[in-house]
Amino acid sequence: MSQPIILASGSSIRAKLLQQAAVPHSVETARIDEEMIKSALIAEEAPPRDIADTLAEMKARKISDKHPDALVIGCDQVLDHRGKLLSKPDSQEDAIRQLTQLRGDRHMLLSAAVICEGGKPIWRHVGQVRLRMRDISDSYLNDYVTRNWESIRHAVGCYKLEEEGSRLFTSIEGDYFHVLGMPFLELLNYLALRGDLAT
Repeated sequence: MSQPIILASGSSIRAKLLQQAAVPHSVETARIDEEMIKSALIAEEAPPRDIADTLAEMKARKISDKHPDALVIGCDQVLDHRGKLLSKPDSQEDAIRQLTQLRGDRHMLLSAAVICEGGKPIWRHVGQVRLRMRDISDSYLNDYVTRNWESIRHAVGCYKLEEEGSRLFTSIEGDYFHVLGMPFLELLNYLALRGDLAT
């Protein structure tokens, strides 16, 4: 019999991906001090990839300690722009500042997932996507943030490709699921190989 699966994330997109793929699961958001952990890792000069992986593992571990018999999925996504980590915007002004930095240039999204069982990681993957942003005008950028603020305020990079954010880009290299914040096909393949998903 397959084990219960818990998504240790408050992301509605990640939960929807699992739901639409008919993966039985429950959701229990892991409460960790992401900013403190991120700041400590940045101070240690950890690469963005390791920061995403560490945060995903800490979320999975926290819920796995409470549900040792379940498979707990922790996720995190970070944006790497020329080696600098960008986080979710604090305000509309911060979103405009971040998008101004990104326009006309390439950046990378790193989407990490870690599965824990019995409080220990048993699988991990970090997906990478390279994106090139259009050299958008100041007026469009300001209007975009104003129109979409309630949605993009929770998004790394201040955009959502599944919404108007697609207009910001000239090219995307990589897996669309990684853009949405989860290495989803890799995760499904692992669960299928374990026998937790019927194939």
